[in-house]
Amino acid sequence: MRHLLLAAAVLLSLTPGLNQAAASQAFVRAQGTEIVDPNGQPLLLRGMGLGGWMLQEGYMLELGQLGPQHKIRAAFTGLIGEQKTAEFYQAWLTNFITKADIDAMADWGYNSVRLPLHFNLFTLPVEQEPVAGQNTWLDTGFALTDQLLAWAKANRIYLILDLHAAPGGQGNDLAISDRDPAKASLWDSQANQQKTIALWQKLASRYANEPWIAGYDLLNEPNWGFSGSDDKHGCRETSNAPLRQLLMQITAVIRQVDQQHLIFIEGNCWGNNYQGLLPVWDKNMALSFHKYWNNTDLASLDGALKLRQQHQVPIWLGESGENSNQWFSDTIATLESQQIGWAFWPLKKLRLNNPLHIQANAGYQQLVAYLQGKAAKPSADAAYQALMQLATQDVRFEYNKVQRDVVAAMLQQPQHPQASAFVPLKLSPQGLSWQAADYDLGGQLHGYFALTASNTSGKPANAQSWWNSGMVYRNDGIDLALDADQLPVVNALQQGEWLHYSLKAPAAGAFELWAEVKAPAGASLQASLNQQQQAAVKVQSEQWQWQQLARLQLLPGNNSLQLASPGAAVQLRQLKLQPL
Repeated sequence: MRHLLLAAAVLLSLTPGLNQAAASQAFVRAQGTEIVDPNGQPLLLRGMGLGGWMLQEGYMLELGQLGPQHKIRAAFTGLIGEQKTAEFYQAWLTNFITKADIDAMADWGYNSVRLPLHFNLFTLPVEQEPVAGQNTWLDTGFALTDQLLAWAKANRIYLILDLHAAPGGQGNDLAISDRDPAKASLWDSQANQQKTIALWQKLASRYANEPWIAGYDLLNEPNWGFSGSDDKHGCRETSNAPLRQLLMQITAVIRQVDQQHLIFIEGNCWGNNYQGLLPVWDKNMALSFHKYWNNTDLASLDGALKLRQQHQVPIWLGESGENSNQWFSDTIATLESQQIGWAFWPLKKLRLNNPLHIQANAGYQQLVAYLQGKAAKPSADAAYQALMQLATQDVRFEYNKVQRDVVAAMLQQPQHPQASAFVPLKLSPQGLSWQAADYDLGGQLHGYFALTASNTSGKPANAQSWWNSGMVYRNDGIDLALDADQLPVVNALQQGEWLHYSLKAPAAGAFELWAEVKAPAGASLQASLNQQQQAAVKVQSEQWQWQQLARLQLLPGNNSLQLASPGAAVQLRQLKLQPL
């Protein structure tokens, strides 16, 4: 047998065609309209993008209009100087993503991660090159990518490389590519295009034999009007010839050094306008469309599905998110019904509608208030301490808050929408008390019912149009707020809305249900236990006050408790069951 194996190995080494065919089986690839794994089985990518790590955007740091990273860096430099700003960014790159983040993603059930690359971690900008037309390669970006790949391989998670900020910037949405409009864009500069092409060849040469890299996402969200100034983001382009030409040039140099990896291409108009780009020019290629702030039904995927069928090419939702848990669940359920994989955005930021919530220190919050014109300028020492605490501690996984509701909305609810306890609610003989905001997981019609469960009509303009007007604690459609002790409360359970709680009782027993409420005249609460509706009880109080709602007979084991608001909106802080 050993001799047979050696003979086979020699045959493969002497037969380039066979050797290449065998090697190709070890990589994720396109097969007809499907993305398949190295064994040729359909691969449904479920992943997150690491936005904010190699490339910052202002909103992720609650910096609003500062937008592109070069403006953020300039603002920090103005406060603490260039040397200390450099220290901050070094610490940021070291701590923002660690192995603990990737371990957690694997434990939760994600199987892939999309890495947004900023070119300036890999090579100098063209205007800084010592010799025009040459490329100075930097170790930082490659070392970080190598490290992330090692963590991904340890967890059997696929890595997708995504050029998020190309030399010069690839669009008029400045923040997403860190574009400086005072300098030549990607499309206005042949030097920037050549550097982009060279970077991809360098990356492909380095990672050509890495099967845990699922593919190369060549250019994130191009948004450029090639034909006229009234179409800044290229949404009405019918040719897209410069984009097609650049993507073909990148593909050609990749294939000189790497015949194996899947290549993703994105259309103009933030990845969604493919007019003039197709048909594909490589047999191992997929389309990456993006989806934000729109409907979650099958009709919302109509354009992408038609492209898949017409051109017999796989499609992948390479970026989506920034909405409510219910929007996530509904979108993912629709995608997976059509065998479309996804990568949502981002894994973490200083907001709660992502798996990890960075909770910034008070000094940084003061710094943000200053930069927004709402507070006095902090001293250089105070600003430095705040920024370094953010970069060395706050951003690290062990200090992040895991938004279990978001993870469940992505990985459990799309296929198994059912109520399950957000926190264990187990009664003892002495009863039980718990936060009203700890209603069940499961989403709309299972863990809760909210009048506004998501937003499908464009990015919300103000707090009143968000699903959770307070944007604290959880990312569902229930309005929450923090009380004076910074504990979460249900801020407005509106007429027709309800909350569900899964309870466990060690034995059958009679209990009184009480609620700590604030409510105007005309408000009431109605409890249902195990689908048996109790009489509604009027509640009215200008201050937090405990009020008895019902006497309930609990069964041993699992019990289902629902609390509804039949009248005016009610505020709820705590609930309790007391034995009779």
